[in-house]
Amino acid sequence: MTTLFDPIKIGHLTLANRIAMAPLTRNRSPGAVPNDLNVTYYEQRASAGLLISEGTPISHQGQGYAQVPGLYLPESIEGWKRVTSAVHAAGGHIAAQLWHVGRVSHTSLQPEDGQPVAPSAIRAKSKTYIINEDGTGGFADTSEPRALSLDEIPGILDDYRRAARAAIDAGFDAVEIHAANGYLIDQFLRSSSNARTDAYGGSIENRARFAIEVVETIANEIGAERTGIRISPVTPANDVSDPDPQPLFNHLVEKLAAFDLAFIHVIEGATGGARDNLPFDWAGLKAAYHAKGGKAAWMVNNSYTRDMAIEAVASGRADMVSFGRPFIANPDLVERFRQNAPLNEPDRATFYGGGAEGYTNYPKLA
Repeated sequence: MTTLFDPIKIGHLTLANRIAMAPLTRNRSPGAVPNDLNVTYYEQRASAGLLISEGTPISHQGQGYAQVPGLYLPESIEGWKRVTSAVHAAGGHIAAQLWHVGRVSHTSLQPEDGQPVAPSAIRAKSKTYIINEDGTGGFADTSEPRALSLDEIPGILDDYRRAARAAIDAGFDAVEIHAANGYLIDQFLRSSSNARTDAYGGSIENRARFAIEVVETIANEIGAERTGIRISPVTPANDVSDPDPQPLFNHLVEKLAAFDLAFIHVIEGATGGARDNLPFDWAGLKAAYHAKGGKAAWMVNNSYTRDMAIEAVASGRADMVSFGRPFIANPDLVERFRQNAPLNEPDRATFYGGGAEGYTNYPKLA
């Protein structure tokens, strides 16, 4: 029987175990450049089978939160090289999460204080993290977006391509396309945020077009075996919704089956919240993917406990399980799970911004 602690081959990688660290925005990279603190943070958690980096903007336009590391500046790539080298030296593997936030941004974070871009000019009822005039960090309402013109879309696809190449150049083992949680790709998918009447709006096929083009662009650039994608079919995060998500996401994964991707990363339920917020057939989603010949590792996420994760892998319901908040306070989460040891509790006040406290100072097991 397969266990959570068994090795697994995904794409071109052989991972030591089936536990992944999910992407976690921590806002500790001023100037979009990874620093010494970031190196320590990821190195501490390298026992995970796969580390997935915090969301990493593909361009200045894709930036939606202050002090997150990017992949569009030469100094950012040099900073990431130090992170990936430290992870590899510790025996780990790491993927870069490629991020364009779309409308979930603020004019202060955009080039020349411009408007954020989106599929349609529909403002998100959500907040983002900015640096205030007094230098303190805090959350603010997102700004009014403008709709992307049809001739701008190829340029954004090229931003994804260049960021994927930059990630590999920076030493990442793979990339994860962020198509979840109400950011740009998810905004194209959802009827609540996509009111377009061209080839990227209206029907399910049209709304999924941008996601598939991003996957194809990146797979062509760095190889499908180095490419994964994260989706969140029923989350209300960042004010997205769809009246009938099952056929939408079944269609999406059926299209993804045409690519020999490394992994599909599925957030089950509301991100960071209830797993049963809306009816959804998770087994049916996986079956739809496999029915079209999809072979990528199936990774699941959202409020999994140790026992739930062990059952998910043992039953074959999932190939891997990713954990977010438990990794914040437990850099040695894999070993704690292996021993069924108690977990440290995270300090929520230090989740976003700050220094080492609540970031790199959580204790490992004695």
